[in-house]
Amino acid sequence: MLDNLLVLDGERLSYRALDVEQIGSVYEGIMGYRVEVAQHPSIAVQSKPKGSKTVTAVVVDLQLLQETKPKDRSKQLKEWANCELSTKPAKALKEANTLEEIIAALGTKISKRTPNTLPAGALYFQPTEERRRSGSHYTPRSLTAPVVDTTLQPIFQQLGSQPTPEQLLNLKVCDLAMGSGAFLVEACRQIADRLVEAWERNDAISPDTEEPVVIARRMVAQQCIYGVDKNPFAVNLAKLSLWLFTLSRDRPFTFLDHALKCGDSLVGLTRREIGEFAKDPTADLPLMQMLQEIEDVKNYRVEIQASDTRTDADDTRKRQQWERAETQLAKARFSADVAVAAFFDAEKKTKTAQKEKQEEYQGILRSDASKVKAISQRLREGETGIKVFNWEIEFPEVFVRVASPEENRSNGGFDAILGNPPFAGKNTTIAAHADGYPDWLKVVHPESHGNSDLVAHFFRRAYTLIREEGTLGLIATNTIAQGDTRSTGLRFICNNGGIIYNAKRRYKWPGMAAVVVSLVHIFKPKKGG
Repeated sequence: MLDNLLVLDGERLSYRALDVEQIGSVYEGIMGYRVEVAQHPSIAVQSKPKGSKTVTAVVVDLQLLQETKPKDRSKQLKEWANCELSTKPAKALKEANTLEEIIAALGTKISKRTPNTLPAGALYFQPTEERRRSGSHYTPRSLTAPVVDTTLQPIFQQLGSQPTPEQLLNLKVCDLAMGSGAFLVEACRQIADRLVEAWERNDAISPDTEEPVVIARRMVAQQCIYGVDKNPFAVNLAKLSLWLFTLSRDRPFTFLDHALKCGDSLVGLTRREIGEFAKDPTADLPLMQMLQEIEDVKNYRVEIQASDTRTDADDTRKRQQWERAETQLAKARFSADVAVAAFFDAEKKTKTAQKEKQEEYQGILRSDASKVKAISQRLREGETGIKVFNWEIEFPEVFVRVASPEENRSNGGFDAILGNPPFAGKNTTIAAHADGYPDWLKVVHPESHGNSDLVAHFFRRAYTLIREEGTLGLIATNTIAQGDTRSTGLRFICNNGGIIYNAKRRYKWPGMAAVVVSLVHIFKPKKGG
């Protein structure tokens, strides 16, 4: 682990010379691994997925390989570790009778980084399925800067040539698969620079011990920046990146808890859907109570965003407001979890089976709190557990409709969504998620196709979450403009008003990573406009 943190391409890293985005990327590399315990003698082999230039070390259990039928060993090795043997070693592996003979058969496929056999009980880092599939590439500023700039330009133009500080601080920008927060850092940088210019125009810069840009970055981070990721470690990394970027080292690390959250961006319900599921047909009181609780959450969150965190007392006060908001959301979250669980727990995905399970779970929701918690826990636990994320109740201040000319926001939603969402084909998506996940995507995104790459669904979700006259700028696989992925994502968006105002195909990833992507920017016009 220390080697991964301190050495890159054989050279010692100097963290002092790295940008914030790069510091996050170093730790992001560790996110692709999990700690495991060897149950039997094991060894690391070279893993290289088909079509990838990235070679990773994957640990395989030698005893389990020995116990596999001889004719199936090569196939099992490929399945476990994406390690494919040529004819001669494959024959030797088939004929091996001892662990020593198995090791000899693996020969040059044994990782040079960790060539020794691990004894039973040894700890080791094992790359996750996502790491094995694609490797880990942080997004350098040479890519985040132009993507963010192109995404925000239409938003800045709407504010006019001389936006007020209030208009800029009312902007809402989100990354729905934020990783270590590279895009959010860049968005914070660009909005903060505009904010300083606005202060200078209005002679609003007061004598302070801090530079105006430092104050601006902190205010933008607290009021304008949002992010979601289903990996809790990624959420902490993004907090760290913004904490360092805003030069808030002397301030509590918790000042972004309200804005950077953990959850699956593609699985969740609207406030109306939650209310409909939780509604008691004999009384409207529970529904009205839930709506009032969400309104209270919005007010708590607005107070959190409006106040700075300069002292421990400030942090304590904001922490109390945040805890109140989280407590108020508990019932609505449980209701959403049970509603989503009704979909995934139905044995068949037919309308009849879905309706029966829904009615069963609605009855439980109204009568048995302990079973509700058990359903929620079962839904969320395990490697393929579903972390339901309900955008409208988690960030209510973003989606409430207002009519204030000063805010320039007559409709709810984010002003901009940007980032580098995950790419995954049909089989990879199925393997990495709970049973029924593709069925869920097809239901929430009508006219989508089961063979689509997962990234198309992030485009669909982003387009839903931006306000009218909002923008999205996302990195995508090149198949975004091809076949089923195209029909699921871009074609549906364009058929429903979306305007692609900038696109680049076969864009080579900056740096050493042998990755080619597409960059797509979309504008959402006013209805009837």
